[in-house]
Amino acid sequence: MTILVTRPSPGGEALVSRLRTLGRVAFHSPLIEFAPGNQLAMLPNLLSSLNQQDLVFVLSQHAVNYADRALRQAVVRWPESLNYYAIGRTTGLLFHRVSSLPVLYPQDGETSEMLLKLPTLRRLEGKKALILRGNGGRELLAETLTERGVDVTYCECYQRSPIHYDASEQSAQWQRAGIDTLVVTSGEMLQQLYQLVPDYYRNSWLLRCNLVVVSERLATLARQLGWSAIRVADNADNDALIRALQLPD
Repeated sequence: MTILVTRPSPGGEALVSRLRTLGRVAFHSPLIEFAPGNQLAMLPNLLSSLNQQDLVFVLSQHAVNYADRALRQAVVRWPESLNYYAIGRTTGLLFHRVSSLPVLYPQDGETSEMLLKLPTLRRLEGKKALILRGNGGRELLAETLTERGVDVTYCECYQRSPIHYDASEQSAQWQRAGIDTLVVTSGEMLQQLYQLVPDYYRNSWLLRCNLVVVSERLATLARQLGWSAIRVADNADNDALIRALQLPD
């Protein structure tokens, strides 16, 4: 097994390091990079506009890091009177670490669907919610909250942008390296990888690789694109990805 990890830095580098420690051959080729979001400066005012017991949703570790840095620079604390939710355990633990505040998150998965199943999110009429995210994504969360009577506002805390590779040269390099297993952690990156690889390498190599993804929704997209050997990790963190690769802890 020779593994290509497409997860962005620093998580992707950390995963490759752990895989190599376990004796596996692994390479890191991140497909996206991050920068501060256009709405970060608005975050203190957006938080102060919420009422007691309103909702804040933190949708990634990057959202936590960029948002917390912005608040510290503005000498503003995370308000204690709000109810905080994270997309999953890893993001939730990071948020608690930086804020020292309680945060709820689904125990089995890191998807909008699992988050929306939390009992405390069933009756929300008249509440306001602030969603901390990147540039786009997680529309299902906002749509469902709106259907449940919530006034939803976004704050773009960071921006994702694609990393550009020479398509033919990079694809040939991956194939020469013997890559036969791909780790992809978002639909955006999966589509980017599919479109990056030219037709010849796509059919003769890419779609024949084993694919490890982090949700059933992503697995469905992968099948639509043409993959057949797909394994779904039980979470989006590196521990779960290593389990999905059937490696010892």
